Amino acid sequence: MNNIHHYHDLITLFNQCFVDKYNTQLVKGEDEPIYLPADEQRDYHAIYFAHGYFSSALHECSHWFIAGEERRKLVDLGYWYQPDGRNAEQQALFQQVEVKPQAMEWILSKACGHKFVVSIDNLNGEPTDAQVFKEAVYRQVLHYCAQGLPARARQFREVLSAFYRQSPLLQSADFRLAELG
Repeated sequence: MNNIHHYHDLITLFNQCFVDKYNTQLVKGEDEPIYLPADEQRDYHAIYFAHGYFSSALHECSHWFIAGEERRKLVDLGYWYQPDGRNAEQQALFQQVEVKPQAMEWILSKACGHKFVVSIDNLNGEPTDAQVFKEAVYRQVLHYCAQGLPARARQFREVLSAFYRQSPLLQSADFRLAELG
């Protein structure tokens, strides 16, 4: 595996792929990640990821790849977000919304030769069964392997695989539930 993972590379690769056609840029943010559609302050759509974290960039891109045209017109793609400290009901809703983006992030991480860590993102909330969530993420990865990725995600995965010299094939055999801990 390539151990050199710089967020600058993700920004360059993403922007080369999507600035012209979608007027969307990947941007290093400071605090919480957020997607902001173009407005009076910015003439482009911006995907801000947290603190220059490589995994955060892949995760926020994953949300964007899943979002349709109408959602891409909304702040934070119209997603509901309750911060860390969620109760069991809020956490269940969070996990339901996060299955596809985390599955996509895992696939993109593999394309980079980068370790993926599933995120429950609720350290100060009610404890929940992380295994159920991990299994749902794994099943979604298998679905993407069988059915294919959305077009923008497929394009970015191919670019990442070439850049990081990883297998260009998306195969379910490359993913194991045990990798998620």
